[in-house]
Amino acid sequence: MIEKMPYYMAYPMPLSFDDERTERMDFEYLKSMYPEIPKRILPYIEEECDRMEYENSMIYDQYPDKLQLKLMCGRICGNIQKHEHLPEWSGELRDLAEVMLFQELYKRRCDHRRSCRRFY
Repeated sequence: MIEKMPYYMAYPMPLSFDDERTERMDFEYLKSMYPEIPKRILPYIEEECDRMEYENSMIYDQYPDKLQLKLMCGRICGNIQKHEHLPEWSGELRDLAEVMLFQELYKRRCDHRRSCRRFY
């Protein structure tokens, strides 16, 4: 005779917390492999993102304002110029900082959405 399996055992909930931890470990590992210049400017990007990370911040808007993001990048570049002795702060390095800022914002927006999720 075939026993019926209870519904909750047939469709178990995934271990989402473990997935989040694995994703974070992967992200941190890959950040540790950045080349020298991105490694040096990453703390300035994270500092600016920490400063802008509060409830109802513009970084969590559905479509963040492009001008505000450019201003954020300008503040980051200003801090880098003030504290780091890089060969020359050219347009390419500014582009790199902007791309890294957008990647960091993407990660933080995903984390924010995940933390705000409600299970009823």
